[in-house]
Amino acid sequence: MPIGIITSLFVCTFLYIGVAAVITGMQRYPDINVEAAVSRAFSDQAKKEGGNALLNASAGFIAAGALAGMTSVLLITFLSQARVFLAMARDRLVPHAIFGVVHPKFKTPHISTMLTGVIISVVAAFTPILILEDMVNIGTLFAFVVVCGSVLILRIRQPGAHRPFRCPAVYLVAPLGILVNLIMMLFLPKETWWRLVIWMPSA
Repeated sequence: MPIGIITSLFVCTFLYIGVAAVITGMQRYPDINVEAAVSRAFSDQAKKEGGNALLNASAGFIAAGALAGMTSVLLITFLSQARVFLAMARDRLVPHAIFGVVHPKFKTPHISTMLTGVIISVVAAFTPILILEDMVNIGTLFAFVVVCGSVLILRIRQPGAHRPFRCPAVYLVAPLGILVNLIMMLFLPKETWWRLVIWMPSA
């Protein structure tokens, strides 16, 4: 599992670098459309070449792929949240009668999944998407900071604990992870920081 995760991260990193190289080769950096960078770059290039059919088709294919990718990521995140609640219910951190019930036939946390879907639908319907994006970003980055700090503290306090996977050079990697994530958090609006401060005690 650790090898698979790290390998996929390396592959994704090289793919992102490759895409960035292609886009900056097709358009000047200030002219890149931030909402649909790749598909817009191909469609703009098609216009420059007199309506090139292949480039236009490529732009449509890329847009459809992006939509499918975002949908699958949202679906996986949604399903993962229900299983996080299931694990929390087993530790009695949330009501077991709601979040810990597993369907007798499908063996899935069906009540938790339905409840999570309703909550997500209501929040998405009444909350501006940009605010949600910022909250998701700062929440994820803050979680990474906590994980890096926890790994470092556990390595110091419980050096002999059984670890199926050990972080190499933890005294370098963990502080760098904390620093990098905090720096990215600093680019988010101050309103998002206030929401995080208010939300954390209630969570």
